[in-house]
Amino acid sequence: LLAICLHWPPRASAQDLHPTEYQLNAQYLPNFGRFVKKWGNRPMPGPDESFNICVLGQDPFGQSLDSAVSGENIGGAPLVARRIAQPIDAAGCRLLFIGSSESGRLSDIIAAVGAAPVLTVSDIPDFVRRGGIIEFILDGNRVKFEINLAVAQRVGLSLSSDLLKVAHV
Repeated sequence: LLAICLHWPPRASAQDLHPTEYQLNAQYLPNFGRFVKKWGNRPMPGPDESFNICVLGQDPFGQSLDSAVSGENIGGAPLVARRIAQPIDAAGCRLLFIGSSESGRLSDIIAAVGAAPVLTVSDIPDFVRRGGIIEFILDGNRVKFEINLAVAQRVGLSLSSDLLKVAHV
């Protein structure tokens, strides 16, 4: 079931028979959030708070991310897609996608997010080797991902073994 959730976009329509890489990635982001069992010392947001999925840098998703989170929730908290301009704005984010436009300042961004329990995700080459947690990798026409479990644990995130089974760790 997890493989289906992560490899099949749940909101694909007849017109999306061949979704783009970023349409697929937009579907992955909320699913990644669902497979984090613990967010450090940060409690899960309740129904009156939002579960923020943020994009830093140039937004490759456009409406796809907004559609992926619309009407969805994690633990009762409604999902909200936010676009942010500076790493300091990531304080309210649970998940932070770092756009490839930010590759040149990735070290500064990772340092600014620091030890906060934020799930960092990107498609920047070598993202997981440079301190990120999940890196999207396009393999032919398939989207795969790598996980840096050591970084996830260092910032207090506990990832589900179901997620780790379908990733390259």
